Amino acid sequence: MPASAVSAPAPGGRAPVTSPSTVERPHVVDFRVRDNSKDGLFNRLLLWLLTRFRRLWAWIQRHRRLERWVNNGLINLAIRNGPTRPSPNSTNCDITCWAALTDRTYYSRHLPAKKGSVEPPEKQVLELFDRNKTGIRFSDKSTVLFAHFAQWFTDGLLRTDREALAKDPPLLKNTSNHEIDLCNLYGLNRKHTDMLRAWHGGELKSQFLKSGPDGHEEEWPMFHCDRSGKKLPGFEDLPLLIPEQQPLPPDRLERLFAMGTERGNVTPGYAMMNVLFLREHNRVARELQKEYPCWDDSRLFETTRNVLIHLLLKIVVQDYINHIAPYHFKFRLFGGQKIEREWYRTNWVALEFNLLYRWHSLVPDHVYFGDTPMPAPLAFYRNEPLLEGGLRQAFEGASNHRAGHIGLFNTPAHLMRTEAGSLRMARLAQLASFNDYRDEFGFPRMTRFEQLSSDPLVVEGLRTVYGRVDNVELYVGLFAEDSRPDSILAQLMGRMVGVDAFSQALTNPLLAHRVYQVKTFSELGMTIVEQTKSLNDIVQRNIANPPQVSFTHSTWAHSHA
Repeated sequence: MPASAVSAPAPGGRAPVTSPSTVERPHVVDFRVRDNSKDGLFNRLLLWLLTRFRRLWAWIQRHRRLERWVNNGLINLAIRNGPTRPSPNSTNCDITCWAALTDRTYYSRHLPAKKGSVEPPEKQVLELFDRNKTGIRFSDKSTVLFAHFAQWFTDGLLRTDREALAKDPPLLKNTSNHEIDLCNLYGLNRKHTDMLRAWHGGELKSQFLKSGPDGHEEEWPMFHCDRSGKKLPGFEDLPLLIPEQQPLPPDRLERLFAMGTERGNVTPGYAMMNVLFLREHNRVARELQKEYPCWDDSRLFETTRNVLIHLLLKIVVQDYINHIAPYHFKFRLFGGQKIEREWYRTNWVALEFNLLYRWHSLVPDHVYFGDTPMPAPLAFYRNEPLLEGGLRQAFEGASNHRAGHIGLFNTPAHLMRTEAGSLRMARLAQLASFNDYRDEFGFPRMTRFEQLSSDPLVVEGLRTVYGRVDNVELYVGLFAEDSRPDSILAQLMGRMVGVDAFSQALTNPLLAHRVYQVKTFSELGMTIVEQTKSLNDIVQRNIANPPQVSFTHSTWAHSHA
């Protein structure tokens, strides 16, 4: 289905698919009719409490000590809803052994492999994801900016080793540092970081180019290649393309930026996030240099890096997680706490955490630069629209347009190959069933497809492919389940995100009691951290005539004010 064939639906509905011969009606779903008999009494009660009593939750958040106590209690509850690290299971081997407990180049896993499961044909399963059947269904709540940020942020943490996966037999390994460390910007290791540093004033290498409709000079990363497509001196060993990317022509390569990972230029949305954080790094470094003129380049760089990573952690908790959750209570990030919990362990990305984040259905058929649309399939490794329109237009367009709804029958055609790879990866791992994971994460096992979804199309599709609910694979069930009211995620996916995301973020060494102090960030750095509440704050500081940006679409925000 060509992207141009999709017209805009009413908020939350499916877009009609138009072609020269057919016009389909929007597929409208009433999510209130789902059979919730298998949600669990405690789970229903908790959701009811957190999505009611808006004034009570607002009152709690006006009292700092009470807010902190409730904040910590709810986060601890969210993490304890699932198994905590260390896990006895790993993709290293099928038994608990020392290598499985220590070699973090393999994924940990929440449940051991389940052998002997009968799997429906891949083609039949993939039809459950294909957007061509119904047309795009837009999110009521999320903007394209949320989709951009979600891809950019998670790709820095959830990194599959593609070379290992291509071996015979394939290996389920990763190349992650297992930390929220802004490797997208700084690189995965010291060697890559050194290539990106300017080596003066604590800054990263950058250039000023005329861009945007007014032709103003803006700060951008350095280009990775020259006009012939050859890597520029100093960047020879810096990753540039994902392995499966076909060779790009020189005119495309010369507009790609030198960034921390091979995915840095994969889409303009990904690149614009890196550009924003590069500008913020250099802005903070310049402010620190003014405030502390005796500091050398190394101290300026390392302190600035600490500040930027902390800013990302705040955005993840206070912008990103709060957008995902349907609750009136808004989570906050408090650093420097003494945490004595069983989940406070060394970070190790779980395979299930990687797979549940395959939110391909978020991607719309078009990305926007201001009001100018560009078919999403044409945006891969193409920075020209970003450079020509400027960062302001990119953030404005992303914040004003809706992302897709996370769910089945909503993956765009150009990402169906990626969807197939995700399904194969889940099957290679021999993951337990969707119902097995519900049981592990505190939900009763479902017995009817109607308990999974209120969408007749989804129910009939699952029944045709799987026959029984117990046969539904985890990867499919996560996207088949109805999203919670006022949330973008379904129950099990939302719970699994809470378990892993909170426990991965709050164990960051920069938040530790002995580390979270002035000498780590400087007094000015601590002030910058305290004054930053959201991604919008960083946008306001780094773009001329900046737009107001948000992960939440203005229509949804106004209706829930």
